Amino acid sequence: MSTVDGTRLKANLLEMARIGATPAGGVTRPALTDEDKACRDLFARWAREAGLSVRVDDLGSIYARLEGTDPTLAPLLLGSHLDSVPLGGKFDGPLGVLSALEVVRTMVDRRERPRRSVEIVDFTNEEGARFEPAMLASGVLAGHFMPEDVLARRDRGGLVFGDELSRIGYRGEVANRPGAIHAYLELHIEQGPVLEAEDIPIAAVDGILGIKWFEVTLRGQAQHAGPSPMRTRRDAMVAAARIVHGLRGLMLEYPDPVVGNVGRLRAVPGVMGMIPGEVVIGANVRHPTSEGLAEVGRRFEELVARVAAEERVEATIDLLWHVEPTHFESSLVGLIADEIAARGVPVRRMTAGAGHDAKYVAELAPTAMIFVRTVGGMSHVETEAIHWEDATLAADVLYGVVRKLTDA
Repeated sequence: MSTVDGTRLKANLLEMARIGATPAGGVTRPALTDEDKACRDLFARWAREAGLSVRVDDLGSIYARLEGTDPTLAPLLLGSHLDSVPLGGKFDGPLGVLSALEVVRTMVDRRERPRRSVEIVDFTNEEGARFEPAMLASGVLAGHFMPEDVLARRDRGGLVFGDELSRIGYRGEVANRPGAIHAYLELHIEQGPVLEAEDIPIAAVDGILGIKWFEVTLRGQAQHAGPSPMRTRRDAMVAAARIVHGLRGLMLEYPDPVVGNVGRLRAVPGVMGMIPGEVVIGANVRHPTSEGLAEVGRRFEELVARVAAEERVEATIDLLWHVEPTHFESSLVGLIADEIAARGVPVRRMTAGAGHDAKYVAELAPTAMIFVRTVGGMSHVETEAIHWEDATLAADVLYGVVRKLTDA
């Protein structure tokens, strides 16, 4: 029998999912939009109603704190994010924040006063769907981005991060950032098909794949599509197509979980009757080791250079983002595994393929994650779904880990 209230957790998730809801059952809540503000407001209200204090830092991340009996101890941090990609799912991010809230509510309901304070965090702009790259707020905490640079970033419409943060009323103080952190735990949907294929509801996550984001600009010769003979063309789109296909072939040379893809393509001028003179593609490669990440990145650049030479186009490669692989604290991963086993569930350990705020927080404090099975392995889509009993189980495991860490 679960200690946490799975019915309350489900109700909270569904209520939050009404904010920015899409017709097909998903949500659209990019960072610092009115919908993001509404989610923040709702989370802050629920936290205060549970008796937690709430503060906001200079990047807009929200911290809801249950005070422990020993204020000299560094707090335990739990959470995830509330922003989404356009036409995304209702669980990616909110499941982690609201599961953490449910854990703390359970402690309050049971009149459990921990020695160590517990803080729930909603990190700003985890998705990077509006302001690139992803995980900007947690990246600032870890020193990977300068706060003034983040506040000056613009979205595709030219709107400024800092201005939008002020507009929605969530530009707080640098003093509200967390100080020392005892440990960080993040509960999240798997976003892939592995757990479902193995009929396992949850997993202990031992790390995150390293990531390289590339922007490749291919410059050929713009020309009318009719009079230009096929054999004389310098077609940037053909080069782009070969790179897309070539990257897939390159990644298939490696075993799982090594992956890569092209997720964005822009042709200039983008006219049906013209051979594009320029094509810009956004690609990424991911690998569980630093050496492997360097290798697949180098091989992708070699692929671009070879195709560009053969198609007689110029190629420029910009590295937009580089994130080294992350290995979580083994003792925390083991504690999660023990709590899973104690509930009679098979213990599965796995590496996360997507980026998470846990990647950056792991550089500041011992960190680990819990994954929840995703129906069909589908995420970042409107049909993203979970089994409610899996969510309750994962939150109950999180509760068990929190109780051990806060009284240690």
